[in-house]
Amino acid sequence: MSDRHKQTAPPSASAQAPPDYRFLPSAVCPPNLPHGRVAIADMANAFGVTHRTLHFYEEKCLIASSRIGLMRVYNPTDIMRMAVINVCREAGMPVAVIQELMTDLCRSTSQQEADAVFNAALASRKRELSAEMSTLHRQLQQVTELLDRGSPNTEPSLNDNENDRCLTDQERRCLALMAEGLSTQRLARALDLKEDDAKSIEAAIIIKLSSNNRFQAIAKAVLLGIVHV
Repeated sequence: MSDRHKQTAPPSASAQAPPDYRFLPSAVCPPNLPHGRVAIADMANAFGVTHRTLHFYEEKCLIASSRIGLMRVYNPTDIMRMAVINVCREAGMPVAVIQELMTDLCRSTSQQEADAVFNAALASRKRELSAEMSTLHRQLQQVTELLDRGSPNTEPSLNDNENDRCLTDQERRCLALMAEGLSTQRLARALDLKEDDAKSIEAAIIIKLSSNNRFQAIAKAVLLGIVHV
């Protein structure tokens, strides 16, 4: 038994550690994480989640922690698992689906197989998002027709490209890459920007498209014809 599992476990349902993973798909880890084991505060800050979220993932046996005194810490393997989980959550995958995915990854006997399992899960999620956008587009058209029929002069047209005009050329390029599924870190590299600058551009796009997050912004941009997928 490893030293990590010999550490005193926190008094919760997370006492059961997740299985060992021989192979995991490539997922970019935050660049600001220290080497070796990482304290829970650093883990939460790096991935932009709360301590409660990390506790929740432990309860679901997706990651595990050990202890140094009273402080929870995570080892490099848990950090790599968290990177995969974070990508899945940003793509809007339910926790139950992530659990099934991680189980399949645990059974992988090669890196190629693990990558194939991960890509299949992402492809499935893309199909789901495409179906959702198609449904939203149909509903949006129906509501627009009803509004135009009832009071055509009280609502502005949803196809007047007002949102498109308010975006800068750089924001449009960034939005197109976001629609292709690039993470913030990959966006920064593609646009030759610092990661903080890429985050600021994303935030500006989300605000200008009156959205709550990057996925809503992408969906709205597709519906309005600003970008195409």
